[in-house]
Amino acid sequence: MGEVKRVLFVNSEIFPYLPESEIANIGRYLPQGIQERKKEIRSFMPRYGCVNERKNQLHEVIRLSGMNIIVNDVDRPLVIKVASISAARMQVYFIDNEDYFHRKQVYTDGDGKFFQDNDERAIFFARGVLETVKKLRWTPDIIHCQGWISHLLPLYLKKAYKDDPIFSNSKIVLSLYDEIMDEKLPADFKDKLLFGNIEPTDVELDENVTGTQLAQLAIRYSDGVILGSDKLPESIAKSVSESGLPVLPYDAAKVADGSYIEDYNSFYDQF
Repeated sequence: MGEVKRVLFVNSEIFPYLPESEIANIGRYLPQGIQERKKEIRSFMPRYGCVNERKNQLHEVIRLSGMNIIVNDVDRPLVIKVASISAARMQVYFIDNEDYFHRKQVYTDGDGKFFQDNDERAIFFARGVLETVKKLRWTPDIIHCQGWISHLLPLYLKKAYKDDPIFSNSKIVLSLYDEIMDEKLPADFKDKLLFGNIEPTDVELDENVTGTQLAQLAIRYSDGVILGSDKLPESIAKSVSESGLPVLPYDAAKVADGSYIEDYNSFYDQF
């Protein structure tokens, strides 16, 4: 593909907007490290209700907001907000919608139950990111998806947006973590997924879709995989192996000391 110059990060979590965790810390420090290696970056995450807008100085980007995304036959407004991490000299874009993201919990309710509409939230987030990047007219070489809520973006990019010149040369790198593997998505999830020229045969999911199958769908439409955990289910490890895709193994020591950033940067340059 030539030299990678632009990397789009599609994150489920970024510190300090969510509490520190391995995935939230990577969401925070990886884009900074890639930017310091002279690549252009853009970084996105959902605007969960627990993100304090005043404390983090989020503000709406009027020129990017105003679009609507139809999910399950309902037209929902897409609101884009932005904040700056001044220490890193980088901005974070937030995908927002009152129905989907204005609740204090992230993925589960007060009783720890997976939200019934998490499937629609993932659809809205993935398509919201792609529509916003189109509006920015910013052409990414690599799109790095991190966290389960980004797992529909590979499907949409390769099927619904494949003819868009903004994304014509974009390659998808998928980070896989040990998260929501056993959670179940609604029975009509497959029908909600269909958009543009996506056909049921492009999806091929069971009636009871789990987080594991969602990850396998993401693998199917990605160009490279980064293992973000050493505790992935055997079925996921098997799917990765059978995909024949380039794989960057998990290295806990490098994640702990920050040296993983160099490996990720080199991995991007393979495409």
